[in-house]
Amino acid sequence: MMKPRFLLYSIWIGSVLGLVLPAASLTVFRLGGEDLPPPELDVPFEFVQLSWADVSSAQHGVTELVDVAPGAVAPQQLDPQVNLVPLLEGGGGQVQALTWIGWGPANGRDEAMFDGDPATAFLGDGDWGGDYGVIQQKSLAFDLGGRFLLERIRFYPRSRFFTDRFVQRFIVGINDGDPLKDGTRQFTRGIRGSDLDFDIVYDVTENTEAVIELPLPSVPVRQLLFEAPENTQGIWEIAEFEIYGNGYAPFASYVSNVIDLGALASLGEVSWGGRLDEGAQVELSMRSGLDEDPNTYWRSTFRGAERTRYDDRGRALTLSSYNKLQRGEQAGITHDTENWAFWGAAYDFEQKRGRMVGDGPQRYVQIRADFASSASASSQVNYVQFAVSIPPVATQALAEIVPSAVVPGEATLFTYKLRPQISGDDLGFDSIQIDTPSRVRAIEAVRISGQSVAFDVVSQEESGFVVRIPRIDVQRTEELVEVDFHAEVFQFGTVFSGQLFDSERPAEVPQSITAGDADALVDSDRLSVDLTRFGSQTIGALSVSSAICTPNGDGVHDVVQLHCELLNLVGSVPVQAELYDLSGRWRGVVWADALSSGRHVVRWDGRDGGGALVEPGVYLLRLRVEADRGIDTRQVVLSVAY
Repeated sequence: MMKPRFLLYSIWIGSVLGLVLPAASLTVFRLGGEDLPPPELDVPFEFVQLSWADVSSAQHGVTELVDVAPGAVAPQQLDPQVNLVPLLEGGGGQVQALTWIGWGPANGRDEAMFDGDPATAFLGDGDWGGDYGVIQQKSLAFDLGGRFLLERIRFYPRSRFFTDRFVQRFIVGINDGDPLKDGTRQFTRGIRGSDLDFDIVYDVTENTEAVIELPLPSVPVRQLLFEAPENTQGIWEIAEFEIYGNGYAPFASYVSNVIDLGALASLGEVSWGGRLDEGAQVELSMRSGLDEDPNTYWRSTFRGAERTRYDDRGRALTLSSYNKLQRGEQAGITHDTENWAFWGAAYDFEQKRGRMVGDGPQRYVQIRADFASSASASSQVNYVQFAVSIPPVATQALAEIVPSAVVPGEATLFTYKLRPQISGDDLGFDSIQIDTPSRVRAIEAVRISGQSVAFDVVSQEESGFVVRIPRIDVQRTEELVEVDFHAEVFQFGTVFSGQLFDSERPAEVPQSITAGDADALVDSDRLSVDLTRFGSQTIGALSVSSAICTPNGDGVHDVVQLHCELLNLVGSVPVQAELYDLSGRWRGVVWADALSSGRHVVRWDGRDGGGALVEPGVYLLRLRVEADRGIDTRQVVLSVAY
C-alpha cells in the first residue's frame, strides 16, 4: 500500500500527476512558471498565478543579486567584458570618497573616472578643494551592492599622458561584506566613526606602467578600496577606473511578497521545479502566518533604553509608519512570534516537494530561495506551487504525547492526546495520521472523551500509521481523542507530528496537528520525546541472526543478519561493516551505507572486501559509525563453516 502521506498529498498535486479528484474546495497557487499551462484537474478548484517579478518591499518581498524572469529566478551572472563601475548605483551599490568629514558619495570631479569617457580624467595634483581638506591621499570605496566574484581591475590616464601621469604608488583592498569581520581586517580608512576596513591585495610603491590591469583573488567581494597618495612623482591622473567580474553571484536571495490565501486554510504540500548544478546550492524554504506582516516594529521613547511597538499616538507601528520615523526613533525590527512561524528548514531541492510549514490553519504564506554559487556552477527555481483547502478541517487541533521521555530503543506504550476545535464551516475529520520514527509494534486503543471506540487501522508503515475513527465534527468539538500505541524512539527530541483528514473528502488538504495543551491533567504540551539515557554512544543494541555463517548455497545461514540500533545521529551518516580475522588482519569493508537513527539490518554473505569467500574460521565483524561526535564502533564474533 502507498504511504498515506504520499497518497493524500498526491491528490492535490494532480496538476503534476494527472490524477482525477472528487469535488473539493481547493486553491492551487503557483509562483513563477508563467510559461507553464494551468493545472488540469477534474474537480472544481481555483488557480492563482503569481509572478516572480511582482516583488515589493511594501509587501515584504526582497531580491538580492538575482535575475528575475517570468519563467525563473536565478543568481546574477557577471559578464567578464562588462565594466561594473557605471552599473553600481542601479544595482544597489555606490562609489564613496573619503573627505575630511568621513566617507561620502563621490563628487562631480571624481566622476571623471567613471563616466566612460577616456578623454576626461581625475587629476591627482592634491588640489581637491575644501571637500577634501587635509586628506593626504585619494581614497575611493566601490560598494558593489552585494557580494560578487571579481576578476580584475583596470585603470589608466588619458592616452597622451601615458608617459608621465601614471600612478606610481597605490593600494588595493577588498572587503567581503561579512559584518562579523568588521574592525578586524588589516587596513582601516575612515574619519569620525565612519571607518571601513579591508584586506590588502596590492601595495605598490614603484609602478612605471601607465595602464594597470591586476587580477583579483577568487573570493566574494562586497567593497573594493583604491587609494593613491596626494603627491607621488608629480601629477598623476586616472581617466577611467574599471572593475570586472566573472561568474555567478556567490550568494543571492529571493523572498516573495506575503501571499494572502484569502481565509484560514489547511496547508498541504509544496512542489517546485528548477535546475541545480553540481557544486551549487539552493535552499528553498517557507513560512506561514495569521496576519499580513511577519515583523514587529519598535520605536525608541528616549526614556533610557525603553522602546515600544506603538507610535506617539498609541497606534501599532506598521512597516509604513516605521519607515516614517526619524532615524533616531527607529529601534529595530523583530520577527512577529505571536502570529508567524519562523522560516522552516530548507527542503531537499532534489526531492521536488515537501510539507508546508504551519501550526494549524494559516492565512498568509511567504516563499524564500537562497542561492550559493561558484564561478561556473549555479541554480535556478522555475516555479513553486502549493495548494490549500478552505475551509480547513478544524480551526485548531492541539495534541501532546505521553510519556515525553523513554529508554532508547525500548518499545514503549505511548498515548497521543488530541483536542480539536471545530467551528463554523470547518469540515471535521474521521482519520488521524501519526508520524513515528519506526513501524509501531501495535495500535492498542482509541478513546473519545474517555470512552473506548471502534477504530480501523487504515495503514501501518515504517514512518507512521493512519487510524479511522468515528467522525469528529462541530457537534463533538473539543472532545479529547486519545490513541494508544507501542513504538520505539532512537533520537533525542523525536517529534510525533500528525495530520487530520476526512476520508470522504480525499481532495481536501490534510490539517497539520499543533503541539499544545490538549489535556490539562498531563504536564507535557509537546509532541517531542526525549531519551532517558543520552550520551555519546551512537550504537545501541546489537545482535546477529546466527553466530555461524555457512555460505554454501543451501539457503541455510548463507547470510548472517546483523541487527543494530543507531541512536542520536544528526541526519544520515556513513556506516560500514569491516571484517577482521582473529590475528587482527583487516579483510576489507564488507558492507557500507548512509543511515540515520533507528533500527537497521546489515547483511554479510561470508565474503571479504574483495568479494571472495573467506576460508573457514572465526572472524570479527566490526560496525563503524562516523557520527558528528566522533567514530563509534561495536563488534560481534562470527564463525564461518562449510
